[in-house]
Amino acid sequence: MADIKLYPSKLNGEIIVPPSKSMSHRAIICASLASGTSIIENIDFSDDINSTIKAMKILGAEITVEGKSLYIQGIKSKEIVSEFEDKKQFQYKEQFQICNNDLNNDNVNCEKNIPTIDCSESGSTLRFIVPIFSALSKPVRYIGRGNLGKRPLNIYYKIFDEQNIRYKFKRNELDLTVLDNLKSGEFYIDGNVSSQFISGLLFALPLLSGDSKIYITTEFESKPYLDLTISILKTFGVDIVNMDYREFTIKGNQKYKNCNYRVEGDYSQGAYFLCANALGSDISISGLKEESLQGDKRIICILDSMGTSSKFVNYKLYNISRELTGTTIDASQCPDIIPVLSLVATLSKGETKIVNAHRLKLKECDRLEATRLELLKLGGDIVAKEDSLIINGVDKLRGGITVWSHNDHRIAMMLSIASCFCEEEIVLCDSECISKSYPNFYKDFIELGGKIDEWDLGK
Repeated sequence: MADIKLYPSKLNGEIIVPPSKSMSHRAIICASLASGTSIIENIDFSDDINSTIKAMKILGAEITVEGKSLYIQGIKSKEIVSEFEDKKQFQYKEQFQICNNDLNNDNVNCEKNIPTIDCSESGSTLRFIVPIFSALSKPVRYIGRGNLGKRPLNIYYKIFDEQNIRYKFKRNELDLTVLDNLKSGEFYIDGNVSSQFISGLLFALPLLSGDSKIYITTEFESKPYLDLTISILKTFGVDIVNMDYREFTIKGNQKYKNCNYRVEGDYSQGAYFLCANALGSDISISGLKEESLQGDKRIICILDSMGTSSKFVNYKLYNISRELTGTTIDASQCPDIIPVLSLVATLSKGETKIVNAHRLKLKECDRLEATRLELLKLGGDIVAKEDSLIINGVDKLRGGITVWSHNDHRIAMMLSIASCFCEEEIVLCDSECISKSYPNFYKDFIELGGKIDEWDLGK
């Protein structure tokens, strides 16, 4: 795996941030569920997005790549199965060999001739497509790598049990087989685990013949991600009734309509450069939509509350560094930007509290612990609580050490930005994990003035 040496440097220039990964997943899925051809423009082919593209091809969509655009011929309407109440209506019975034995018996092989979808490390891909394939009565085996198998799927297992859906899984790794179809009805879902489960159901339930309702049983976190899902569904002709994030009504027998869609820039990726500016860089940022629904757009408000001044001018976003002071940051609605915000807090005056951050423990790594460990190495003053970080600002970061990405793209990019403000160079181990979301990050970093030596230590 590649290790890199990064040197202190000042970043300046203009960056066009990559397209939103969250919106790309959703647009590809909606276009694949439509009839007719859709053109999805401005795609960055990260590992996660490639996982979703491959899954939609297995579903039956025809997807052609031309430059940074996708031409997607959606699945035909006649392939959509409504309620799977009569086994004789199962039109895929000749394609797949269904096993009627007990799936909980590890000695039973029920996967013969059932397609396998490799979700790699993409939680979005996995959680979005499981109910979709089940709604379309397509038995599938799902596999993946890294920590994906440790990220919770209990919400779906509960639904499977309630609807007598046959499934089999392995603990602590992703190897899940689901055989039977999802049925319409009422669904009671915790809102504080991941909004991706609710989005997955919102994609799938309109395909069924009956109407459905989703009830949220706890405080709802990551509301902006649901806003993205509902907005893109509406663009593709599917209506969802949202009753103040406590109840969602989904009419059955809806049809996805093909359309052309351009993916806007990604605020979670733009956050690295906005945070670099807060610490003294001089970067103008293009590609971000001022009126975006993305939850990570709140990076602007958070940084401004710490002392920066941000504004859009001619579709470019500028933020000017001033004296930074600590603040309290609620991580529940924007967990992905917490590592790089922790870097800013480390170099701000006073104390910063990052609260409601328990979901960071369930990402590609335990991001709370990884952030604490790596910033401590650099000279930070940071303490991790059960679901929070307490950060006391320091005057400088020392460098001259080796840090680790924890094989997490967001930790790797945070540490790369941190290198610019260290007194000495740092060595970052396992930097290649940035391909999960932002494969051109280091290319852009160097073009802005970042200094890197790269080599392979043969790990």
